[in-house]
Amino acid sequence: MRNARKGIVSLFFVISGFAATAQRPTNNPKARQILLPNGWSLSPAGTSLPLGDLPLNMQLSRSGQLLAVTNNGQSRQSIQLIDPKSGTLLDEKTIRKSWYGLKFSADGKKLYASGGNDNVIVVYPVVNKKLGAADTLRLGQAWPKAIGPTGIDLDDARQRLYTVTKEDNALYVFDLKTKAVIKKVALGHEAYSCLLSPDRRTLYISLWGGDKIALYDTQTGQLTGEIATESHPNELLQTRNGKYLFVANANDNSVSVIDAGARKVLEIISTALYPTKLTGSTTNGLALSPDEKTLYIANADNNCLAVFDVSVPGKSSSKGFIPTGWYPTNVKTLGQKILVANGKGFSSLANPAGPQPVKRSDTSGSHTGVAEQSEVQYIGGLFKGTLSFINQPNEAQLKAYSAQVYANSPFTKEIENQAKGEAGNPIPRRAGEKSPIKYVFYVIKENRTYDQIFGDMKEGNGDTTLCIFPEKVTPNHHALAREFVLLDNFYVNAEVSADGHNWSMAAYATDYTEKTWPTSYGGRGGTYDYEGTRKIAYPRDGYIWDYCQRAGLTYRSYGEFADNGKTSLKSLEGHISPKSPGFDLDVKDVERVRIWQQDFDSLLALGAVPHFNTIRLSNDHTSGQRRGKIAPVAAVADNDLALGQLVEHLSKSGIWKESVIFVLEDDAQNGPDHVDAHRSPALVISPYTKKGTVNHTMYSTSGMLRTMELILGLPPMSQYDAAALPLYGCFGATPDLAPYHVKAARVNLETRNTAWNKSAERSEHFNFASEDAAPDLDLNEVVWKAIKGENAVLPAPRRGAFLKLEQKRRKDDDD
Repeated sequence: MRNARKGIVSLFFVISGFAATAQRPTNNPKARQILLPNGWSLSPAGTSLPLGDLPLNMQLSRSGQLLAVTNNGQSRQSIQLIDPKSGTLLDEKTIRKSWYGLKFSADGKKLYASGGNDNVIVVYPVVNKKLGAADTLRLGQAWPKAIGPTGIDLDDARQRLYTVTKEDNALYVFDLKTKAVIKKVALGHEAYSCLLSPDRRTLYISLWGGDKIALYDTQTGQLTGEIATESHPNELLQTRNGKYLFVANANDNSVSVIDAGARKVLEIISTALYPTKLTGSTTNGLALSPDEKTLYIANADNNCLAVFDVSVPGKSSSKGFIPTGWYPTNVKTLGQKILVANGKGFSSLANPAGPQPVKRSDTSGSHTGVAEQSEVQYIGGLFKGTLSFINQPNEAQLKAYSAQVYANSPFTKEIENQAKGEAGNPIPRRAGEKSPIKYVFYVIKENRTYDQIFGDMKEGNGDTTLCIFPEKVTPNHHALAREFVLLDNFYVNAEVSADGHNWSMAAYATDYTEKTWPTSYGGRGGTYDYEGTRKIAYPRDGYIWDYCQRAGLTYRSYGEFADNGKTSLKSLEGHISPKSPGFDLDVKDVERVRIWQQDFDSLLALGAVPHFNTIRLSNDHTSGQRRGKIAPVAAVADNDLALGQLVEHLSKSGIWKESVIFVLEDDAQNGPDHVDAHRSPALVISPYTKKGTVNHTMYSTSGMLRTMELILGLPPMSQYDAAALPLYGCFGATPDLAPYHVKAARVNLETRNTAWNKSAERSEHFNFASEDAAPDLDLNEVVWKAIKGENAVLPAPRRGAFLKLEQKRRKDDDD
């Protein structure tokens, strides 16, 4: 609990004269400063080495001669062995399934790695700096048996291995001599890491989903107590003498400093760039300098290390920041070197080749199947990790690094309290200021890129060769973009629907969400539990509905996080349309809108239309070429007509003069884009929209949410929406009340897949029961072939500009 803190150490630096200059995004990872599509910039310190897909953990051998890395992303998963002194890759082994857990034996002759949902610990002999043939320690049967080993630690003297789990929430103890589980202890919450005390008598376990540390006595085999932390405790680190334990808390931008003997929290270190309660730093990695006087803390979503003087625990003080790559997940120190694993590498990228067909080892109806090649332009596996080698900075260098971290961040305390905007605009700048707009309608669709829908619009930056749903298929999308405003520089914050629905409803995806969706999307087991169905996936302060509830605003959901009157989210109970379906490709979107119209008209007649409405229109996902299902073109055309009908109905209602409709895709994973894999169609529809305009401003999911919050008088939910640019440039002070007239469908909405070919056969094996349950790489190729012909291939990669501008050099860069 926050009020139980002994002390709070703030990491706020006042740096004058060093504000971030206005830039446009770039996808050149070698640029001096890289602006990501989410509005945050990168300037990675040090030198680097390429890693694999989503490195989550690194471990040094006791000798310091070897560094092991586990890559746990959507595409190929692997264990890498690296010489940390020379920065060279020594060996690499593909691993079927893995997740976080990694540990060398004391002599460095064995490496233990979590086998993920195979529910094993994989044991590699290390011989001549190479990984040998693996052995396994089995916890139980493989998925769908829910176990999921995570963190690992070893007691070499007693030949004991300890591992904790995130699916059955337990501690497993192995006898390494017999290779058998000798004890299983229920923990009650998802666990992330475990760490033996130096005397090997106590095992500390971070209860990721329980906001506390569990203590296990290795002599008696009993749990002996708990220590409360903050939200989402993950990585653990202890001083060599065992006196102090450090715990990273991802959902609270903090580190708990614990007196291990007294089992008492001495202080909470606040790791954010500014003193703020907003989530969004995502503290998730810890390392001490060799003299144990300096603590390095990985802030995944701030793209930096926070640096603290911890020489006097209980009185820690901030020293500064070090810029890293995108989403740093782990940090270690070796002598005067700082090693950082950057989960998403050094830049965003375009994917003009789209998701290409690849050879697979598993396409069994799980989320995407395991890709056997890494040259695939599928967003789920597009951003490869990197390893940064950074020299321990002196005071002057750390000051310069700190200034760069602040320059890379669009978030400030000032912008949290007052957003960018202009006088007289319908979008207020502060919560509580009045807007002439009183009703917000938020339409969430599924998974399309800008080029797929608007690539044929000459008014914007499109690529016609990538446009498979042009104006003939989507006449309403095109008409709405022309009549209201075309946005050709809008980016989703997410990679896939798992994090996409969280970013769309909370302007944040927790470390649990970001680190676990690649497992199921890679066909490695796991469930889709990211839309209110599992508490650990919730942002600390909830979703936008929770904010509405606390503010006393009326709100309603039509299928988002809800299904036919049922929801797992407490704040939505009593606030959902009882007949609106959730994700269901057998329900047409025009039927969803018919249900919405009925419900809306009833509420309108009572003068009870909610101020905030979320409406799910998800059939642009398509059912591929599964025989008997609606064909892809018809599915997208149905989605288009439904949107047009919704806009027309609202625009002819009595509250149109006080309304706005925001439309976006939760993510852009299901197709190619020549600018960036995150670029997506978005619409802003209101009497206050600057009609007939084209807006090239860089906007994001978080910026759209910030706009809604300002209209509704809500505070920002995370550092991301607080920092994002509101879409005030799309609005004018004078309303135009002319209604929208829906455009009739120009293709047959009843067209179904009838052909039996390779694509149809592949589609039969796809799981369309929930969003993204079908293998996306295959689904994208199937949809492409449905439109271009069975023998068609996706276009060859083209060099695409990401609206590049020459980076401005500052005078003090050379200081």
